[in-house]
Amino acid sequence: MKRFIGIAIIALCLSILWFGTASAQQPTPSDDEVNAIASQLYCPVCENTPLDVCPTEACHDWRELIRQMLADGKTTSEIKQYFVDHYGARVLSEPPLEGFNWLIYIVPPAAFLLGIFLLIQAFKFMRRSEKTSPIQHPDASSAALDEKNLQVYTNRLEEELKKYK
Repeated sequence: MKRFIGIAIIALCLSILWFGTASAQQPTPSDDEVNAIASQLYCPVCENTPLDVCPTEACHDWRELIRQMLADGKTTSEIKQYFVDHYGARVLSEPPLEGFNWLIYIVPPAAFLLGIFLLIQAFKFMRRSEKTSPIQHPDASSAALDEKNLQVYTNRLEEELKKYK
């Protein structure tokens, strides 16, 4: 009987060691942590709507998925990659720096600098043309011509008015 009690005590101690201690679960990620990631993603269903402010039920489910992934210990980049794998690169708020996406970062500043360069060149050209073109003063012959044209116009107007009297 002593032998049976000894074996039972040893079995009990081994079973306690086998199961170990139970640790508490990690705290649920806050809404701020979820929205920090969701703000970097666009809703795959709605056009141009960030995931953190989209009111659809699907977006609510995706935010809960982000919360679960954070609770599982996933990093921000892993969560983003999950969404890219399932919905494509269009869900990212910032396109990845690869392939043709480099043009998004290069073309606007280059176009802006080109526009400034063209404006400077246009102003230089206008200054040069002002300096080289002579200033034309009205002379006596053009004044006489204007008076003659005015007299001809007045005469034609008076003739037209006489027709309707």
